[in-house]
Amino acid sequence: MAGLTVSAGRSAMFERNQKTIFVLDHTRYFSIASEEYISMDFLKGKPTDAGGSGVAGGTGGTGAQFSKSLWTCACESSIEYCRVVWDLFPGRKHVRFIVSDTAAHIVNTWSPSTQNMSHVMNAMVMVGVPSRSMPQSSDYSVIHGLRAAIEALAEPTDEQMAALAGGRPEDLPRIPNEGRVICITSARDNTSMKSLEDIFNTVLLQQNALAAAPSKKGLAIDHCHLVILNIVPLGVESLVTNRSLLKISPLLDVEIHTVSAPNISYKLTHLILDHYDLASTTVTNIPMKEEQNANSSANYDVEILHSRQAHSVTCGSDFSLPTSIKQGATYETVTLKWCTPRGCGSADLQPCLGQFLVTPVDVTSRPSSCLINFLLNGRSVLLEMPRKTGSKTTSHMLSARGGEIFVHSLCITRSCMDEAPAICDGPGGRVPDYRIAELGQLLKMSRMLPLKAKDPGAPNLSRRLPRYFPLSTSSTILFHLQRQISWLPHFLHLVVKEDMDKQEEVRCQQHIHELYKSASRGDVLPFTHTNGARLKVSKAKEQYRLLYRELEQLIQLNATTVHHKNLLESLQSLRAAYGDGPLKSDSGSSLLRSYTESPLSPERLEPISSGSTSGSSNSNSLLKASKRRMSSSGQRSLLDIISSAERSQSNKRLDFSGRLCTPMGQVAKLYPDFGNNKEKDSLTTAGNAGPNVKEDSIRI
Repeated sequence: MAGLTVSAGRSAMFERNQKTIFVLDHTRYFSIASEEYISMDFLKGKPTDAGGSGVAGGTGGTGAQFSKSLWTCACESSIEYCRVVWDLFPGRKHVRFIVSDTAAHIVNTWSPSTQNMSHVMNAMVMVGVPSRSMPQSSDYSVIHGLRAAIEALAEPTDEQMAALAGGRPEDLPRIPNEGRVICITSARDNTSMKSLEDIFNTVLLQQNALAAAPSKKGLAIDHCHLVILNIVPLGVESLVTNRSLLKISPLLDVEIHTVSAPNISYKLTHLILDHYDLASTTVTNIPMKEEQNANSSANYDVEILHSRQAHSVTCGSDFSLPTSIKQGATYETVTLKWCTPRGCGSADLQPCLGQFLVTPVDVTSRPSSCLINFLLNGRSVLLEMPRKTGSKTTSHMLSARGGEIFVHSLCITRSCMDEAPAICDGPGGRVPDYRIAELGQLLKMSRMLPLKAKDPGAPNLSRRLPRYFPLSTSSTILFHLQRQISWLPHFLHLVVKEDMDKQEEVRCQQHIHELYKSASRGDVLPFTHTNGARLKVSKAKEQYRLLYRELEQLIQLNATTVHHKNLLESLQSLRAAYGDGPLKSDSGSSLLRSYTESPLSPERLEPISSGSTSGSSNSNSLLKASKRRMSSSGQRSLLDIISSAERSQSNKRLDFSGRLCTPMGQVAKLYPDFGNNKEKDSLTTAGNAGPNVKEDSIRI
């Protein structure tokens, strides 16, 4: 178990991006121009007379414009790649450079003293641009650099050396050793590119064979990711086709990209996002003063790179990341808006979910340098993220700590420090008129407690649960009026009773006729929101119709006795007289069915048998009705679910042996030999110990 833990920790420490090697082709082809011309106007807008054309002309002037070579484009973009790596992962990720012409030239090693920008740039200056007078020979090849890259992958870093020194001898082969090789070259066609892959794979196998030999020349390479960038001048079509990641062998994955020389920096920025799990964020609407006119200001955008977790830990379901594609690039960047800067206090960092290092994409631009200096002076900047509803919220914060810039991911959703959400803050929004008190009473009624013992002579206890329960006050008229009409609470109590008698039926009939008389007189229902205002006759009649319909639904759901059915027929007759429904009960059942089958209607609760004389017939009819409903609509009640679960469990168990051995009509004795064994034991004890020995009492 300890070995597995050590192995997992080392795998996390030595990831594939732990080692990255750039192999730069330094052959004669890379001395040609990239065909992207940069204008140079030294006279601040005045045309330069060179060959009869000015800077605006663009092509005829000598010295008015210049074009970078393929070598310069490759060097600048690769050095910018390693700058981003060293800014975001200082001392943790390593990048090496190898220049290949007639031989492989090592620019830096895995030592921390050579893993810096100064050493790499000074070495590249000494290498210089390839000479155009370089002879065309087979000795000039990128294969020398690829061989040296495989040997460099086999060399251990300082972290791997520490693991080798501190580990046990049996754990040394388990140290992971993976890496990535980025080769910037130019090939004629797909056949030449295929030969590079085959040679690289062959050398990789040879190096692992040397590592497995007794001489132990380097570490074995567990896996290598080869990225080949085929560079061509601007406007030149290449015969090498792009290819996504392809597994060549268990040790090697290869991908190929053909890109023009001016766009190689965008391609490497796109690749570094996947290689190191980074994300791009563009801070928009940054107000900056113009250099020429200090009184005016303009808004600028600055693109930064950071860990992808800075967005993933912040975003919730209510927020959307506003992404866009930068001009000339192929990757997406998240757009966040600049907020008013202020001093960084503890109140801003309290809901922080994480902080991650930040580096600008274009470190030499004026907007980037202004933003960096602004943050290094101790100021902090809040960034806004738009919501799906259209509003905005501060989701990130930029600040500096110890000379390094961090992006802080703020908590924009409910945290554990906030108060618990109210019951009205549901998925559908805030509903202020939930019947919370009535729901609490329903929960108390629905509690099931076990009984210690049951008297056979006592009647069966039943618990009557409501079959109609509106969740909010605004969705019901009947329960909304029970506080304004004095007789309505008692009426509702009698309606939901399971054992209504004749006297209670007569009392309910009287209340229904009183309601009919008040409707005939034109009395307005006492709603609280009317404030004593007189409603129109049409609106008052509509309120009574809705009240009658809801009342009929309630009585029909609780119609378990003859008195309930008489009360239902009386109400249907009243509705027919009022012009709100036919006299036949079939229409009422159809109306109830259309109401209860609505997706917004509450679920119907099935009644529980009361154990009276007609209880068995009632339960049988209800069981048949529930089975029919299950077959037609697929719904099951709680009783059906529990009964089916008990039947399935009982079918798996063997029946009680006493029940199997006992004839029908007789009661099985639980312990038939308990008394006989006790008498035998007492006789045996008395015979051995004599008559003065007392029996030990059995303690249960």
